[in-house]
Amino acid sequence: MTTQLDALDFDGEPFDALEWAIAGPVAPAAAQPIPAAAVFPAAGHRAVAGPGTVTGTGAAAGAMAVAGAGNAAGPGVVAGAGMVAGSGVVGRHDVAAGHGVAGGHGVAAGSGVAAGSEAAQWSAAASPAGAAEVALRQGADRPPASGAGSRGGDPVSSLLHDVRAELVTAHLSAMAVQTALQRRALGALGLPGPAVVSRPGRPAVPQPDRGAVSRPGSAAVSGPVRQPYPLPAATIEQQMYTVVIDYTPEAGHTISAESGREPLVLDSPAPATSMSAFKALARTPVTALDGAALAALVRGEIAAVFGAAYDQEGVNPAIRLSEGLGGTLTEVSDIARHAGPWRRGRLVAAGRIDGPDPVAAVVAVAWQAAQVFAMQVGLHLCLAEARFQAGTPFEVDLHAATAGPVEVVAEVAELDLIPRPRLRVDVEFRRDATVVARIRGLTLEVREAPGLPVGPAAGGVIPRFFGRRNAFGQRALLGEFHMTHSARGDLDIALGPEFARCAGRRATRMPNHGLQLCDRVMSVEGERGRLTGGVGHTEYDSPADSWYYAESANASMPNVVYMETSLQSALLLGYFLGATLTAPQEDYSLRNLDGTATVLREVDLRDKTIQQTSTLLNTTVLVGAVLQTFSYELSVDGEPFYEGESLFGFFNAPALANQNGLDNGEFVPAWLDAQPHRPAVRVIDVAARRAAGLGPRCATGHLAMLDEIEVVDAAGTFGLGYLRAARPVRPDDWFFSYHFYLDPVMPGSLGVEAVIQAMQEWAVDNGLAADLVDPEFVLPVGVPMSWRYRGQILADEKEMSLEVHIKSVERRGGRVRVIGDASVWKPTMRIYELSDVAIELRGRNAEPW
Repeated sequence: MTTQLDALDFDGEPFDALEWAIAGPVAPAAAQPIPAAAVFPAAGHRAVAGPGTVTGTGAAAGAMAVAGAGNAAGPGVVAGAGMVAGSGVVGRHDVAAGHGVAGGHGVAAGSGVAAGSEAAQWSAAASPAGAAEVALRQGADRPPASGAGSRGGDPVSSLLHDVRAELVTAHLSAMAVQTALQRRALGALGLPGPAVVSRPGRPAVPQPDRGAVSRPGSAAVSGPVRQPYPLPAATIEQQMYTVVIDYTPEAGHTISAESGREPLVLDSPAPATSMSAFKALARTPVTALDGAALAALVRGEIAAVFGAAYDQEGVNPAIRLSEGLGGTLTEVSDIARHAGPWRRGRLVAAGRIDGPDPVAAVVAVAWQAAQVFAMQVGLHLCLAEARFQAGTPFEVDLHAATAGPVEVVAEVAELDLIPRPRLRVDVEFRRDATVVARIRGLTLEVREAPGLPVGPAAGGVIPRFFGRRNAFGQRALLGEFHMTHSARGDLDIALGPEFARCAGRRATRMPNHGLQLCDRVMSVEGERGRLTGGVGHTEYDSPADSWYYAESANASMPNVVYMETSLQSALLLGYFLGATLTAPQEDYSLRNLDGTATVLREVDLRDKTIQQTSTLLNTTVLVGAVLQTFSYELSVDGEPFYEGESLFGFFNAPALANQNGLDNGEFVPAWLDAQPHRPAVRVIDVAARRAAGLGPRCATGHLAMLDEIEVVDAAGTFGLGYLRAARPVRPDDWFFSYHFYLDPVMPGSLGVEAVIQAMQEWAVDNGLAADLVDPEFVLPVGVPMSWRYRGQILADEKEMSLEVHIKSVERRGGRVRVIGDASVWKPTMRIYELSDVAIELRGRNAEPW
């Protein structure tokens, strides 16, 4: 018989097999979700399935297969697939040859299980052919109908209907196997399989729960989808899914989804400020990627795309862009590091959604977008033998049919290096300005392979290369990941297991976020526990978009950052060598006590790497305290630009509380308050000049330390002018959160900065900039500044006050330099004493001083 099956004529009327099959009612059990980890009855083989796909290893249990046909030769391998036993007609509950085998990629197990069984309905619904077969088989249970074509009454007619049903079953079975083989072949090439299309006007078959395990680097989905894919937008009902991406070395990344849950409760972080903004680990001009660049990232060629700063000597082969299953990025048009509602970054891209499962497809595209952003900011650069992984549940919200090209906008909500480098994104998919899908709360983390060390071993020994190199291609001992842990994470990761006891306790820590001004430890000459000497070489990258360049009155880096970056590199050396391990039971706090520093040359440090060399000169161990003296030198482009020497103290709580200030516990008032007859005072309104933006730059934002200054002209110790100012101290002042974690105190360098700002405002108010062309403030070269700190400003101090005695005013071609001595008070005592604090105004094209 050569007549095609869909043109058969029974009982005098044309017969459309697919129409007849799909029109049959589906028993309620076919629409019931089956857990993603469902097990075939009597088989024991776990099978997880995507649309039209069964992934597993075993044939459906209980099937009466024709011998030699339909056996699985291995996972996902079909033996004799596509063959129909005998004449192509099998018994009502038998299995068509080559059918009922769970395949590796897209092999349908539509038949091969007794009709009416739960497994049969589930596996049949995995493909159109299987769905039709279930409907066809269940048609035998329908009540008799009157009219031509009914089954009732006539035994011959009934037999013909049975024959017809089995022919349809065999035909659809062969179709299913052919589709499965196509899917398997395409899957082997990394291409999506044939789409499952629902015909308009026909009832869609609800899909059961399914799971899919993808090959490493790809994405698959597990969870119920309300409609076969794709459908016209008008037929898709908005649906929310809770999704989890998981990773195992054996299976790679897998995705599971569940619909109908309540919305997840996700923290909504405050937008980043200029101080808390994430500092990328590498800088690159590349903010857009074409298809060739994305293909290079798939191959793991990150440095070839973003530049040499991203090279890790091949220690991160698993860090690469995933190949999406059913969805992929085709182009990235913009990566903006500080954009978006959280000001942590935004990626805008084009993508394409294909394949049978819209949830899996949009997740695959979002995962790729997160990976691209993570690679561009260098999250992977501080770990070796690492991989991208996730696991925190997130939401997927489908609004309309997603097939075809889409615009992708990923907004970064969180971005950090602890506990591991990670980011969290919200992603929106748009077509023709209409949102078709949203993802909320997708988290990506860079995680080392299990069992690998990520920090120093006992004694400060560095057990392996952690993957971080500097801008010159040199290997670092410790990187930004470790420095961040030293500031607000696990000190044992930063310094070694001896410091594990410090978790959650007050301990010596680096400042954090925008005040963390040491990025890498390049080398240490010395041994832990030997405190008689040692040399540390560290580095700090100073991006041009750093908060202090924007907020300083200076033309380049402000004095507070010169001081902090040099002092932090020194304290890190002392801490690494074990200053606090002399009494490991103590909770030590670090305080700077005194120092002298000199600017050696004028240099613009924007986008420069500052190389710091610190030398431990001596150590004195006391009861409740350890005192260490260091010398240090900062260089850029191979030339020193700043040098100094400083004394640090590590203090336990009783020693820190026993502070007498600079005057042996007595309160010594400011010069102005000590005058028997109060002189005339005028006030400089700093806040008004800041708001108006008049004259040379004024300190703003975090660096705006003063709003007004009292001036007594031709007065003070040297008769050249006297300044006094006060600043309220509040518990919510920004610096308490950044200096130090669990031990908040105002940096002494900010007290010095306040003195410098008072002198700068006095110089402008006195007209010292009037004769200069385009005047700007610079740090004076060759003036050693000295300081003594004998107290601290805590959150409950209420006020900090200062005074300055102008010591000298000098003019040279295009420049004016002012030098003074100063003191700083908290309400109960004088705590800082500063000598030879200097400021300088420089006109355009002025010669060096």
